[in-house]
Parts: sequence; structure tokens; C-alpha cells
Amino acid sequence: MIIRISADSTCDFSPEYVAAHHITIIPLTVSMGDRDYTDGLDITPDDIFRHVDAGGALPKTAAVNTADYRAKFTELLKECDAVIHFNISADFSSCHANAVAAAKGLPVYCVDSRNLSSGIALLAAEAVDMVEDGCEDVQAILDHVKGLIDKVDASFIIDRLDFLYKGGRCSMVAMLGANLLKLRPCIEVVDGKMIVGKKFRGTYERCLKQYVDDRLRSPEAVRSKRIFITHTGVTQEQFELVKAQVQAHMPFDEILEVRAGCSITSHCGQGTLGILFIRK
Repeated sequence: MIIRISADSTCDFSPEYVAAHHITIIPLTVSMGDRDYTDGLDITPDDIFRHVDAGGALPKTAAVNTADYRAKFTELLKECDAVIHFNISADFSSCHANAVAAAKGLPVYCVDSRNLSSGIALLAAEAVDMVEDGCEDVQAILDHVKGLIDKVDASFIIDRLDFLYKGGRCSMVAMLGANLLKLRPCIEVVDGKMIVGKKFRGTYERCLKQYVDDRLRSPEAVRSKRIFITHTGVTQEQFELVKAQVQAHMPFDEILEVRAGCSITSHCGQGTLGILFIRK
């Protein structure tokens, strides 16, 4: 039995990982200015930064519609017996509902990740591992990944709050106060929704170290199989600083660097970085 894995473009896998493991990415639509773009195909995060820095409004993302999902699933099934598809949390988007509707009558199994960005990728990668290890039992794969949903630890530290302000997610007072006090908030995904966690204070580099120390403060409770360091654009030095801080806490079998796609970028802006992993 041949099983293929697919995911929304919100999953923030690297292109290299997608190609190496034959994952199918189904893109959302990004509306910017007076044009609609296809996420990851004809628009990049840097395009968004240039547009906003030039005074443009934040782009908006639109869910994949049922017809597009159905077309992609039908195409995939020409080369496999079943598809397991991973969606962004149903609390963030109608993607999951649309995918479920599109999958009716087809051997397509849609997973509400209850997450976003590489929090989705962590679950999809588990399914990929099982398929590549020879598992042909769709239900066993679904049971495994669904059992991990509540164990995914997904969070991001935000360097600049102007994107959150322009998107209506924080007030001008909060943004100016955070800038004045050099505060950088941590956004956590909890039960499929985003909440504001701890706020770190100091230089960006100091806050990055504090953030990693906080997230990995109990390494004995963390699975060492895989961790994503996902960001919207940081310097190589900043990435290496985070990687070294992660390794100082515990060894991971796989450390994956990912440049976040248009969905995270359009909401959080430059200098956003997260470490994402699965707890035991």
C-alpha cells in the first residue's frame, strides 16, 4: 500500500525536506495590494517585508477552497492508495473544514494539527517517518500522530511588534511600551489557539538566550528526536547562537532550520524566531 503525506503551506517545512521526503504542499492564497498570490510559488516573505516597509498594508491569507483540495487529492491518488493530509488548526483557518469536505468519498484522511507553522511539520514528519519505515497501516499512523498533538511545544519570540499592531493584535500603547522597555513577548500555541506567554527583556540576542532557556528548562521531559528552529529572517550569527543554546541544554538527533513562509511572516514580521519540539 502506498501512502502519501501532504500538508497546507502553513506547515513551514524547508523546500529541501519536502523534496527529500516527497511531501505534497497545498498552498494558501496570499492577497497583497490588489493581487492574489500563491503562497510559496509567486510570493516570498521578503516580498511582504518590502511591501510593508514601503507603507503597504499587511497581506491577508485565504484558506484553500474545497474544489482546490479535491483536485489536489484526486491528482495525488493517481500515484498512491491513500493520502494523510495535515491542516493548520481549525481555530486559525477554515482549511481543515474545507479539506474534510473535499476528502469525502476518497481515501484521504485529514488531521487537524491544532497548531501552525513547524508545529504542523513536527506531526507530518512523524507520519513521514512511519511511511518510510514501511508502515502501511493508515489507522496506526493516524493514531500515532493524533496522540502527539497535545505534546507539540510550539512558540515564537517576537522582535518587533509593528506587524502585530498593524494586524490589530496589539495596541499602539502596548507596542510603544514594549519598545521603550525592550520587551519581546513569547507567543505560544495552546489548545489550537495563540496566547501571549512570557515577556523577555534586553537585547534581541539576550532575549533569544532567555527564550531557549525557558522553553528547554526541563530537558528530561522533551523528546530528543527532532527540533525545528523556525524564523522569519535572522542573521546567521543569531541562528547559530540559538542552535548552540539548544545544544547546551540537550542533544537532538535532528535540528532543522526553517525560514517561515508567508503566513507566519505576514502576521509576525521580521525577527520572529521559534523553537518547536515534541514533549514526552
